[in-house]
Amino acid sequence: MTEPALVLDNVTFAYQANSARVLDGISVSVNPGEVLGVIGPNGAGKSTLVRLVAGLLTPIAGEARCMGRVISERDREHLAKSLAVVAQRDEVAFAYSAKEVVLMGRAPHTGLFGLESDADLRAAEDAMRACHAWELRSRKFSELSGGEQKRVAIARALAQATPVLVLDEPTAFLDIHHQIGILDLVSKRVREHGLAALLVIHDLNLAAQYCDRLLLLRNGKQVALGNIEEVMTYRQMREAFDVDVYVGLNELTGARYFVPIRGSADES
Repeated sequence: MTEPALVLDNVTFAYQANSARVLDGISVSVNPGEVLGVIGPNGAGKSTLVRLVAGLLTPIAGEARCMGRVISERDREHLAKSLAVVAQRDEVAFAYSAKEVVLMGRAPHTGLFGLESDADLRAAEDAMRACHAWELRSRKFSELSGGEQKRVAIARALAQATPVLVLDEPTAFLDIHHQIGILDLVSKRVREHGLAALLVIHDLNLAAQYCDRLLLLRNGKQVALGNIEEVMTYRQMREAFDVDVYVGLNELTGARYFVPIRGSADES
């Protein structure tokens, strides 16, 4: 039986001692060849979970592991060979070009002097072409639109060539064409290369189409974990998001779809 690539074992986190827990007892695993979606309302703890997995935060209880090793005990270089992260927003301090930003993903694989090889350059180009970002290669990252920056950031993660992908709102700022293109690409890479992907996503319809399983969070707690049919029920969507949502079935794809009902949002 294949071991999970990413494991959260009863993970709990608070930003300050004696303050409210932002995450409380989260237990979930992501297997090779699987896309696990994380959904929930604003403030549910989704981005904090990403920061824990990325090694930017350390749990106050429980344990997070990547490829069998505790994340908080790994140095940045070795973790970067196992796990690539796309944050909600990328801040690039200097005037790097889009291609230079993507090549940053190859840093864990370069030699002592950090010089890119032909293989690194090919990996960056292949990733940028796959994300329809190659035409942006010479432009400054800081001058790109939000959607263009997102495509470059995803290309950097793919060029990093890790067994685990962690994507925090990868479709943010993207038009519908690029949303589908990026998620098709991620899904294909996961299947063909046996990657494990953790996908934080707000769009319930995209989550239902692209995720194999879902983790539903609310107020830092694990509300539900399972397949689409188990998690994305009317009752659980209503209780998690405080709004009535019509749950339908797409006759073409068999996927569930969701339509919020006007005027049904709780005002509390």
